[in-house]
Amino acid sequence: MKIIRRIAPTPAGNPAFPGPVGRLSFPFVLALILIVSGCGAQAPKRAQRVPVLVARAESRTIPYEIDATGTVEPIQTAQVTSQVAGIVTKVYFQEGSDVRAGQPLFQLDPAMMQAAHAQATANLARDRAQLENARLALVRGEKLHEQKLIADMELDQLRSTYGAAQGTVRGDSAAAIAARLNVEYATIRAPIGGKTGSLKIHVGDQVKANDPATPLVSINQIRPIRVRFTFPEDRLAAVRARASGKNVRVEAQTSDADSAWAQGKLAFVDNGVDPASGTVLLKGEFPNADGRLWPGQFVRVRVRLYDQGNATVVPTMAVTSSQSGTYLFVVKPDTTVEARPITVQRTWGDFSVIDSGVQPGETVVTDGQLRLSPGAKASIRPPAGQPQGGKT
Repeated sequence: MKIIRRIAPTPAGNPAFPGPVGRLSFPFVLALILIVSGCGAQAPKRAQRVPVLVARAESRTIPYEIDATGTVEPIQTAQVTSQVAGIVTKVYFQEGSDVRAGQPLFQLDPAMMQAAHAQATANLARDRAQLENARLALVRGEKLHEQKLIADMELDQLRSTYGAAQGTVRGDSAAAIAARLNVEYATIRAPIGGKTGSLKIHVGDQVKANDPATPLVSINQIRPIRVRFTFPEDRLAAVRARASGKNVRVEAQTSDADSAWAQGKLAFVDNGVDPASGTVLLKGEFPNADGRLWPGQFVRVRVRLYDQGNATVVPTMAVTSSQSGTYLFVVKPDTTVEARPITVQRTWGDFSVIDSGVQPGETVVTDGQLRLSPGAKASIRPPAGQPQGGKT
């Protein structure tokens, strides 16, 4: 039996690669090698820029102001009482209305006061007649005494009678004046001008004389009006230095929703520091023509002492605080950023006044600081509402 051995033929044209590999074309293998080698080494990435908003540090004239919280109080207030007792017959005003100083408020029944005045006037007339009789008797007595017709004792008696009559007339005159005043006091008038409060008495009610426990109505003078507030004692020197010789401007704001500030001036600085709180009391006076300020309100107070010229300011949004201190990011001309330590003197509105660390004209980052690190590249975004296209 003859054994025949078959040998698999070598792929034509590729004797070096027997088996299935030999069936791959050379260009395909070369491409595969290049792909595999490329997986081991990636192309270097470009550092990404951080988008930020910026502003320039500026040199400005900034007001030097001190902020505080204050309470509005009337410049004066009066609790109206009656100087005579009586029954209320008329009320001349509506509660809550404005009244003038001297304006009638209430009318009491004057009948009893008028009768008392009439009696006092009659008594005065009677005693004046008696005084005249005493005077004439004294004149006759002095002539008779000169003629030695009456004794010294009789003349002294005439003089005593005349002196007593003079005293009686003076007493009657005072009583008549008091009775006339009581008639006038039956009309109760406003002691000051201002706005009235709620009525405590009505027509038909009996009022007592000079009873402070039950005032008839209260009046607050609110034009002008005052605001009381306190400052720490370390601000007192600056306030006193500016308060002497010229008016110090004081502004008051009733709420954050009210963008307008009432304008006034400093009217009072207390003559001592409260040892318990270490503060000094001040008061500002406001015309309050529009009635915006109301007694008892809590308000924000701003005292403008002077204007600080050539102050270096940046938006407060640019200032960042950390455990190591206060700093901000400055954008250099090559768009890299630098973390710059700064010293903030104070704030005014939306700005911070910088003592050191940044110069006017430098560009500072106002938004995007959290994504920045020293040396990072910044991409400056235009503010909202402005078109793109700024330099990066």
